[in-house]
Amino acid sequence: MTRLDWSATHAALWRARRQVLKAVAEADLDTPPLEALLGIERQKAALLDNLRRFTRGQPANHALLWGARGCGKSSLVKAAFGVLRHEGLRLVQIDKEDLLDLPDLADELRHQPHRFLVFCDDLSFQPGEPAFRALKTVLDGSIERPPENILLAATSNRRHLVPERMADNLAATHVEGELHLGDASEEQLALADRFGLWLSFYPPDQDTFLAMVAGRGVQLDEQARLEAIRFATTRGGRSGRAARQFGQSRSPD
Repeated sequence: MTRLDWSATHAALWRARRQVLKAVAEADLDTPPLEALLGIERQKAALLDNLRRFTRGQPANHALLWGARGCGKSSLVKAAFGVLRHEGLRLVQIDKEDLLDLPDLADELRHQPHRFLVFCDDLSFQPGEPAFRALKTVLDGSIERPPENILLAATSNRRHLVPERMADNLAATHVEGELHLGDASEEQLALADRFGLWLSFYPPDQDTFLAMVAGRGVQLDEQARLEAIRFATTRGGRSGRAARQFGQSRSPD
């Protein structure tokens, strides 16, 4: 594995095929301004506080950001990193398909003097996937303690990261007034429970959506408002992503 100079590198991507960390140049970093993310003030405050504690060497929790698509989960992780990278936080992004490499990556980062946020975007599993176990190992450790300088952040459309089927609920039993979940449900909860910070995301209301559109430089006269609302409807609902796409579809004035 190629070792990076983390004093000069703030972010890197894990390239599984070559088994290397690829440094991201400063000019190529995608760190949106935190103030540009609207309608998620509670989530911004909670994640930033958690990451700031981690960056300062204080107790912090792995973070799971889950909920509706396009509502700012990934953008918030990148924006929070952008705020804290000059305070010593480093970011490593790994694809879900490459999580089997996560224990080896953790071995590489464990003894570095920096503190690392390892980010996996759009995370979900099918039951029995080997990567499921690899992630649990890094979250909780094995006979070796988990690295104290690594914190995980994952985004997902699923609260429990794996599909929830009716059959899983049917396996639950009721014994002497207590509900006992089936094995499949227990396994689903076992992974999600290892993330101590859960942040939920929901579609914005109409006023917030239009404020997002205006933040993209669109002059919101009555015609533009109607077009923006119609655009969101054709995309399946209001979201920050739909606001960005609508702004990109507009010709400059």
